Amino acid sequence: MYETEHAAAATIVAEVCTLTSRVQGEIVAAGDALTKGDRSPVTIADLAAQIVVSRRLGEAFPHDALLAEEDSAALVDEPAMAQRVLDQVRLQIPGITLEDMVAALDRGGHDGGDRRYWVLDPIDGTKGFLRGDQYAVALALVDDGNVVVGALGCPNLPAPGSRTKGSLFSAVVGGGTLERPIGADRHQPVHVDGITEVSKAVVCESVEAAHAAHSVQAGIARRLGITAAPYRIDSQCKYAVVARGEASIYLRLPRDASYREKVWDHAAGSLVVTEAGGRVSDLDGADLDFSKGRLLGNGRGIVCTNGAIHDRVLEACHAELGFQR
Repeated sequence: MYETEHAAAATIVAEVCTLTSRVQGEIVAAGDALTKGDRSPVTIADLAAQIVVSRRLGEAFPHDALLAEEDSAALVDEPAMAQRVLDQVRLQIPGITLEDMVAALDRGGHDGGDRRYWVLDPIDGTKGFLRGDQYAVALALVDDGNVVVGALGCPNLPAPGSRTKGSLFSAVVGGGTLERPIGADRHQPVHVDGITEVSKAVVCESVEAAHAAHSVQAGIARRLGITAAPYRIDSQCKYAVVARGEASIYLRLPRDASYREKVWDHAAGSLVVTEAGGRVSDLDGADLDFSKGRLLGNGRGIVCTNGAIHDRVLEACHAELGFQR
């Protein structure tokens, strides 16, 4: 079940990774995007990637809805931006028009919920993308409130046994998680690590301290007796490195009591980890709820582990953050 969707998602994400890598390469070559505070390159990549995904999904699954982050306002309001996006998209879809692109972007305005829909984060990890580092293209299929297919493209994350950078992780519910070099047909199953002694775990966290609350996560690590340096990496690539056993823990701590996570930040990555044998929950230990719209139904944070140490990590989080399950 869902094998057709699984294959399509992997193919589409691989194609989009080619596009985003091309735009990122142009940023690196220019060398001035960050110093000038120019975010237009990532906007171009976001929009172009979403357009390509929307078109490909529309061709393959015309009755499926799409929930995605971007809309067409930037194209309508900024003609120069629209032309730059059009130039990139036409390298993937020759002959596409501005009107076609607007329609493709606006198709991503689905509100989510219980019915079947795709969810996309065209570029997860904006700052990593702009500095030429790690980011992810994340596509997932949600059916009846559950993530059933996930594809996570990590264009700058080396694949095992490959000299070229770029890994694609894909998972289908009940079918495990596969990893392959982007652009290759060969793949191999991946699994979380087998660590059961939590003090030996490695914590994966964001490069940006503001995103990860490094000091709070350090306190949690101390409670668990963890002495290894954290593995710092941008975007949903954190889910990928947990899935293939390079880290055991990834925490996304709540910013405040009312904050709720966006579904596109976790749909693909959470399935990639759980199908690799791990566990993903909120801080109360509940499975992530993708049935409530564009925001997760869960109210408090994300805890992702190899599964074996999950309850112990939850206890340490509660002790450090000062609340009970």
